[in-house]
Amino acid sequence: MITKSSTGQRALLAICLALVALSSASARAPDNGAYEVWLIDQSDTRGLDYGGTLYIFAGKDFADGRAPARESAVTVDLGGAAATMCRQRTGANPVRPHMVLFNAEHTHAIVAFVASGHVLVLDAKTRALLECIRTTQSPTGRQAHAAFPAPDGSYILVANQNGKRLERIDSDFAGNRFVHNAEATLDLATCETPSGKPCQAPGLRPDNAPICPVISQEGDLAFVTLRGGGMLVVDPRPTPMRIVAEYDMDAVHGNGCGGMQVRGSMYVNSGGRPGPMEHLHVYGFDVYRFKLDDFRKGGQLRPNTPVATTVYQVDGEHDSHGMVLTGSKGKYLWAFDRHADTVEVLKTTDDAHLGTIALNGPLTDNAAPDLSDVSPSGDLVFVALRGPTPLSGDPHNARGSTPGLGILRVSDKGRSGELIGIVRLTNVGADGIERADPHGLRVRKLN
Repeated sequence: MITKSSTGQRALLAICLALVALSSASARAPDNGAYEVWLIDQSDTRGLDYGGTLYIFAGKDFADGRAPARESAVTVDLGGAAATMCRQRTGANPVRPHMVLFNAEHTHAIVAFVASGHVLVLDAKTRALLECIRTTQSPTGRQAHAAFPAPDGSYILVANQNGKRLERIDSDFAGNRFVHNAEATLDLATCETPSGKPCQAPGLRPDNAPICPVISQEGDLAFVTLRGGGMLVVDPRPTPMRIVAEYDMDAVHGNGCGGMQVRGSMYVNSGGRPGPMEHLHVYGFDVYRFKLDDFRKGGQLRPNTPVATTVYQVDGEHDSHGMVLTGSKGKYLWAFDRHADTVEVLKTTDDAHLGTIALNGPLTDNAAPDLSDVSPSGDLVFVALRGPTPLSGDPHNARGSTPGLGILRVSDKGRSGELIGIVRLTNVGADGIERADPHGLRVRKLN
């Protein structure tokens, strides 16, 4: 016999189950265009002096694996109003827009100009220009290879590559306030590590040009990869910033620019050299894992501790660069190989190497994959494909034949995928040379 009470309870249970099913289905559903793909062609748009083009593609245009036309993108000429603002505020043009990243809320975009050392902040929705700041000139130069925002929005960490300095912009994204805090700077060429050793020294860390300062989700640790090998782990919050851990060139190889946090660990890579430097390897492909809590136990850490776990390493002609997480809860790590034109797939639950995805085939004979990101639903991975006239990175690693936006369909719950489309970009100079050179790439979530 069914009572009124039990009938009501069953009805309530049915409603709850329906809501759960709807929520689960929504989580698995396609993105319905609720995102954008931002891609920067770093080639000059004002002669051979400065500029660059930002392409913004609507997520809906990638439905069913389509490759939209280049003309469908919203474009921003970074040699126009952006350059005018930078000239007014710094006295110099911004040159070579190399990286683009978003704050945690995806309300703001941060563009780093590697050649000139500018950091440009934009309103991501309106594309309005908010601020342009330039890094510090040092005896060895000035650049802005990458600018990473803190998860809580309190700072932007800038890799002044040739200046060999780690710099901080104190930020308030809600109030659109961005201030270069010179007192927070770490001079990586002259500083001293917690163990009393020089930050930069032959055979230890011979070339402390910072490449990418990858920040933990908690904002308390930044993994600063170095051009000549070695790595410094830094707490970016105090003034000046503080070195927490130190690694030499034998423990962590040079030129890493991939970092992904998952399951309480930070994955960091290393890559090939950017120029003729005797202490660097021409090629490189290593993936390391660090347990984050090991840095937070208190007390001074000995050099090369916590010990890095080498998850994957391959010799020969390889160059690791971009990384993405795929699958449920970041079960799989995709590490792109810019020279071999492949993706190495690693399993983050046990660090197993599961296989290789080849990118060359019917769509390209030389993909040269660089930076990458994944759609919010995880069904597509986007990657910048370099051009035949690369403006950064050593040409033997970075030269590609199909400059543009690569689109990969993810399969087997994130374990595999295939290149299904390329949105070709072009920027042919007056000399007839194709100079398009995509590099910075990020997916912006709209919801």
